[in-house]
Amino acid sequence: MATSIKWLGHYSFEIKTGDLTVLVDPFVNDNPVATVTAEELQADYILVTHGHADHVADVASIANRTEATVVAPVEAASWFQNQQSVENTISLNLGGGIELPFGHVRMTIAHHSSSMPDGSYGGNPAGYILSLPDGRVYFSGDTALFLEMELYGRQGIDIAFLSIGDHFTMGPDDSVEAVKLLSPTRVVPAHYNTWPLIQQDASAWAEKVATETEAEAVVLDVNGVIEL
Repeated sequence: MATSIKWLGHYSFEIKTGDLTVLVDPFVNDNPVATVTAEELQADYILVTHGHADHVADVASIANRTEATVVAPVEAASWFQNQQSVENTISLNLGGGIELPFGHVRMTIAHHSSSMPDGSYGGNPAGYILSLPDGRVYFSGDTALFLEMELYGRQGIDIAFLSIGDHFTMGPDDSVEAVKLLSPTRVVPAHYNTWPLIQQDASAWAEKVATETEAEAVVLDVNGVIEL
């Protein structure tokens, strides 16, 4: 069975690969566009890009219920363990990687900020490159455009999930520049249309991707699925 990746809304994803489920930045209960609840989600692993509430709000409740392992930046992982009683955590830092049962996980640069919901320091914000049996996937996390994306692209990215919302992250124009640097086969927009501040026209963005790059833009509806 091919690896499938479902967009849960905002920057939350559910990855099904083999017999394992991996969540990225689960934020659903207070997410105005999500249609599932944290109580409905299962997970073997949860990847966290940074500490802001719109990325971590449901991490601890899901991890504590499912016994999932939380992979997060060092300070965020410690916070989940010490403040949220999450038993299974793996700390990574920028550039570091680890082999896990579903594939290799590498933590990448993100230019953003990070604090936990209680104001604690969240460490470095991050993205992830996942080398899965069916292909390589890049999750940018919340970030500005940065030139090192070109180096990530040299690894061969099958699908890139890029923030396009502007205001707090890259906007549509900068995310198109990111596509040029990353050269992914396909690219999916995220972190937009959750609230008015990050409202964007994803169709117009996709047209610009098609015109200016060689990537295929795939605009998912909430709960839409893309397969590797």
